[in-house]
Amino acid sequence: MNSVSERNRDDVDWATAAEQSSEVDEAQEGNVLAGNEQAVEPAENRALHVEDGDVEGSLDAALDALGQTSEDSDAEAADETEEAEVDPYQAFRTELRMMPGKWYVIHSYAGFERRVKANIEQRKGTLEVEDYIYQVEVPMEDVVEIKNGQRKMVTRVRVPGYVLVRMDLNEDSWSVVRHTPGVTGFVGNAHNPVPLRFEEAFNMLKSLVEVKETAPAKSTSSGGAKAQARPIPAEVDFEVGETITIKEGSFAGLPGTISEIKPESGKLTVLVSLFERETPVELSFDQVTKL
Repeated sequence: MNSVSERNRDDVDWATAAEQSSEVDEAQEGNVLAGNEQAVEPAENRALHVEDGDVEGSLDAALDALGQTSEDSDAEAADETEEAEVDPYQAFRTELRMMPGKWYVIHSYAGFERRVKANIEQRKGTLEVEDYIYQVEVPMEDVVEIKNGQRKMVTRVRVPGYVLVRMDLNEDSWSVVRHTPGVTGFVGNAHNPVPLRFEEAFNMLKSLVEVKETAPAKSTSSGGAKAQARPIPAEVDFEVGETITIKEGSFAGLPGTISEIKPESGKLTVLVSLFERETPVELSFDQVTKL
């Protein structure tokens, strides 16, 4: 009996110890799990925070890049606009270089220049030389003219008695131009004319650009600022036969000889040497200076 009781007590003590050990193990395991959960939560929060920060940073960078691209595009567009508006003469010069054919100068009767142009343009189609004769021009210019004390803007032939033709010279094209009514001949060698050099052609034809630029001013200013730009001198200090230098207008820098003085209109008729021929040019008193 005593031995049985002792075994029972030993079994109870063992069961109690095992139960206590199990509780301790569960408690420790619970602490470990709790610790792991606590460790996971900050990690997840940090991960979410980092991820949100990365997204915000990427979005800001993308917006900055788009803004910079937009600014660059606007700057490039502004630069292109400025370049496009810089110099119409340079654009005309480039266009002139690329045109086929060469420019030749022909004589015509004074006052018939535009009629000669129309005749050549009609004849080149009728006589089937359009492949050789490309363009006919009569350079024009806007000037202020005074009549009966009234100033007005008029458009006139820049070089009276001359017409410019862009063409490939051969027997057919030469014959069509030479035998056009109103044409008296080619400048230079009558049968083998020499074309204008590029700079000569540009200087003669750049008035085509000038006319386009001055057209709006012509339509908006009737007797305004332009009408008062050149006051007529009260006294005339020039003599017929006197040599002067032209300081303004299409022939600026060229010398000329006074052939006529018109005090009532404040004008001079000056003979200017062009293409080995003296050409009369009408100028205001303040467009010339004494030598």
